Amino acid sequence: METLIETHSLGKNFDSFTAVSGVNLTVRAGEVLALLGPNGAGKTTTIRMIASILRPTTGTAKVAGFDVEQFPEKVRQSVGLLTEHHGLYNRMRAWEYLEFFGGIYAIPRDTWEDRAESLLLRYGLDRTLQLRLGQYSKGMRQKLALVRALLHDPRVLLLDEPTSAMDPESAHRVRKSISQLRSNDRALIVCTHNLHEAEALADRIAIIRRGIIIANNTTSALKASLVGDPVMELRLGTALDGVIDQLPGDMTVLAQGQDWLRYQTASPENLNPQILETLALAKIPVVTLSEVHRSLEDVYLQIIQSPEDKQAVKA
Repeated sequence: METLIETHSLGKNFDSFTAVSGVNLTVRAGEVLALLGPNGAGKTTTIRMIASILRPTTGTAKVAGFDVEQFPEKVRQSVGLLTEHHGLYNRMRAWEYLEFFGGIYAIPRDTWEDRAESLLLRYGLDRTLQLRLGQYSKGMRQKLALVRALLHDPRVLLLDEPTSAMDPESAHRVRKSISQLRSNDRALIVCTHNLHEAEALADRIAIIRRGIIIANNTTSALKASLVGDPVMELRLGTALDGVIDQLPGDMTVLAQGQDWLRYQTASPENLNPQILETLALAKIPVVTLSEVHRSLEDVYLQIIQSPEDKQAVKA
């Protein structure tokens, strides 16, 4: 797949302060990358450099094949950007606002009108057209800013906290929309503090701390490398007494109760069928055998709270 976002040793200094250092990211068409990190970690600075709003101090970045310093106008035409500060004009109405940006992007009138109608309907803003933007709630403003970011049908979407300030229904609608925006001709970076959102939306997770990418991989790979082998839970329809001694030995018992057992194994696909077969032959009833879900939060907290000299987890 075509690479639509690419950075090499990207860095930004503000006087003596290093906000971003040595960032290497690659996002191909059809991929969603979640960029995670605490406040002040460098997420927004990285996004602004990729969008050709901030000039990098070191390194390079390309969007849709265009260098952000050499071809800033081409980059901005290729990017749909949603930032924390939306730049909404309070005295305007939504249609006037979108007309203004349709003109900035030189979109033919019938094209931007069709897109605007569809997007306003998608995000539930079609009934708010009589209101001035100063009357919009924070969530409504966020959705209109997203409509603006999509108006010129960009190949690259850079979304900074896309569901912040939204009620649960609106946030669900936007997350569903982001999933639908994934295509073979579009790449997305989503900055978010919502780890459930990141895990649901993203193909890859990049974690930035103090301006440095300290982890970059799929969620499953990060879990495997940082929180260990899968953990399984076995629940029986009888007491556990004596059962453990009958089970195959390729497991590490983590916890147990009167009728349940948690264990860790590197190869559940091999061990679990052996366990079920053993229990069936012994006529011991099994209620459930399932993997214990370990969330992205477990991985994130382990990385962020790790010592300063912990080796970065790379793809």
